[in-house]
Amino acid sequence: METKYGFHLMDITEFGDWLAAQHVSRVVKLIQNHHTYLPDYKHFTGSNHFERLKSMKNYHMVTNNWSNIAQTLTTFPDGKVAVCRPLNDVPIGIKGHNSKGICIEHFGNFDIGKDIPSSAHADTIIKLNAMLCHKFSLPVDTDHIVYHHWYDLNNGLRLNGKGSTKSCPGTAFFGGNKVENAKATFIPLIQAELTALSGKPAGIAVSVPEASLESGIVMSSKVNVRKGAGTNFPVVSVLSAGSVVDIYESSPGWLRIGTNNEWVSEKLITRVAKARVTANKLNIRSGPGPEFAGLGSLAKDSEVVIYEKKGDWSRIDINEKWVAAKFLHFF
Repeated sequence: METKYGFHLMDITEFGDWLAAQHVSRVVKLIQNHHTYLPDYKHFTGSNHFERLKSMKNYHMVTNNWSNIAQTLTTFPDGKVAVCRPLNDVPIGIKGHNSKGICIEHFGNFDIGKDIPSSAHADTIIKLNAMLCHKFSLPVDTDHIVYHHWYDLNNGLRLNGKGSTKSCPGTAFFGGNKVENAKATFIPLIQAELTALSGKPAGIAVSVPEASLESGIVMSSKVNVRKGAGTNFPVVSVLSAGSVVDIYESSPGWLRIGTNNEWVSEKLITRVAKARVTANKLNIRSGPGPEFAGLGSLAKDSEVVIYEKKGDWSRIDINEKWVAAKFLHFF
């Protein structure tokens, strides 16, 4: 393992040993797969891992005004893996879905006609996802291994490629960036690798995830997350408007939104419900009734946040976007 600029670089075998020894105190339920887009393969020399990471961190902190580099892990064309921030840190990957996520950036542009993953890179991507599933006892499926493309950039809802999206992790990533592509190609490869790992110890992980009481959405442009219920506690991260959080506990004026003692001001959070679409195609209307204009549709298993209920209809956006509640399964 090599360390420079605060990053730890290792091959995939070293990473497996390192991962098994890690104690992770927060609940992890989501493995996010992204591609860097830029930089891409032509920016990789075979020996400039740390310089590329330093450049990405600088961009994230200076240009995006984030507190750190966004991703937890980065994979490279030569098959190396970099640990970019502690596993206990919440990454900055998919809006509203980071508190229980591990964010992986795969170095390259995997859109059609661009970079083709090297055999070493592809092997590491598969093994890395399998190792994380093994570590955190996650099912190998598209509810727990996800692509950024499946989430709307504006509201963070999982619309499976509908709405405002990135192509991330690439339109040619292991056969494509759609849910059906992942199910057909990516998921089976990870499952096969996980089967090979089944006899190995998973290391220390959270065995019984704490159940959240309800969910909430950040309404302020910026909300400080503190290490306790009060302004006298240090700020550990910052949430942006529209982020969806799980609520585990309340104390006068404060809400605990993480299993690692992370708190936010209650007045800046609006409590909401979450639901999953059960119909094959669910129409979105501009008001609470079938007489209102259509605004598109949601695919089966899309995840939505409920802002308001009116009769048999539910509003799923800050704006006037409504769906029939009978086609929703509430969490």
